[in-house]
Amino acid sequence: MALYVKNASQVITVAGASDKPKKGAEMEEIGVIENGSVICKEGGIVFVGSDKDAQKFLKALDEEIETIDAAGKIVTPGLIDPHTHIVFAGSREHELEMRLQGATYMEIYQKGGGIHFTTKKTQEASEERLLLETRQRLNRFLQYGVTTVEAKSGYGLDLRHELKQLEVAKKLQETHPVDLVSTFMGAHAIPSKYQENSDEYVRLVIEEMIPVVAERGLADFCDVFCEEGVFTIEQSRRILEAGIKAGLKPKIHADEIVSLGGAELAAEVGAISADHLLKASQRGIEELAKKGVIAVLLPGTAFFLMEKPADARKMIESGVPVALSTDRNPGSSPTESLPFIMNLACLTMKMTPAEVLSACTINAAHAIDKASEIGSLEKGKKADLVIFDAPNYQFLQYNYAVNLVNTVIKNGKVVVKEGMVLDEVIAPGGS
Repeated sequence: MALYVKNASQVITVAGASDKPKKGAEMEEIGVIENGSVICKEGGIVFVGSDKDAQKFLKALDEEIETIDAAGKIVTPGLIDPHTHIVFAGSREHELEMRLQGATYMEIYQKGGGIHFTTKKTQEASEERLLLETRQRLNRFLQYGVTTVEAKSGYGLDLRHELKQLEVAKKLQETHPVDLVSTFMGAHAIPSKYQENSDEYVRLVIEEMIPVVAERGLADFCDVFCEEGVFTIEQSRRILEAGIKAGLKPKIHADEIVSLGGAELAAEVGAISADHLLKASQRGIEELAKKGVIAVLLPGTAFFLMEKPADARKMIESGVPVALSTDRNPGSSPTESLPFIMNLACLTMKMTPAEVLSACTINAAHAIDKASEIGSLEKGKKADLVIFDAPNYQFLQYNYAVNLVNTVIKNGKVVVKEGMVLDEVIAPGGS
């Protein structure tokens, strides 16, 4: 059955950038169709345009049609989150009071908290528990209009448990409506027993973890936390180059806490994205622009850690393509609300509503190398759509911390209706 989403006040296509991400003034070009419609068939988009033209198209289609009236609402591509640590166990709410009393992220980390705490809980958790908890998070992502999520490992920190995280992501990719794209991040932290010999842990990542992950096809990308007190520039380079050799595309956590040169390294190795970038240097920003590396910015993390966010305006004006993400994790950004992150991008980083939509759709798709399939409403792409209870796209960012999602369509099927995730998604098989 074809699906006809008709007569929206605005259809936001974000079309025309599937070959390369939007940058600079291009991020303002989001393809607004007034009184627009979208028609989906067999999981894909077959028509995008005015409702008048849609009715002509339907006459020639000659088959049963399900209709959704989007009058007074807007339709956008499914939102895409290109940076999460969604597979984990345990919670770190006890760290909030520590930070309110002045403890920094790295001070907590160096005392065995932070990533180390989550690693312990994740190693102890069964695969079944990780599946259940991660599925619940994915359901919440869907409720916020997110149809594709990148999922990193990095709370295992040994081969067995890194593989466990990646296997959970693979199983959810096969069974949950949200698409998951996996990233190997064994270099997320240095385990306590290797604190005095970090090079030995780097060797384990390169020689023992990366080859197995690549051989089993469990990840598309390799990431590293390049930061003072974690992995050095040289160690990060070795890990990313080993990943490239094994067929894993490079990503990098860069310049989050200090200006270490992570942005420059991302450009050097041809990373698909450099993420965080709160402390990126001017030279680093220029190198990202020159090499077309996508800056994945995480304003929610800065907000939650009470830090100044990345300089999005400087990056956009320098020609760096910008994407946005929740950074969903248990310690520095415990949220699945990408719409709230979009609010923060406007209110704390001065991005415009149009730039924000580009950042959470087509540029986010490029940041996970999926822009030929998702990220815009165009004929031939996956039928991933969100219908928002908003009369225009500016309304989304004007009303902050409010979930305006009405309907989510994934692969041409309704999975969220009137703001609620359907029962068959919450409990597959009706159990």
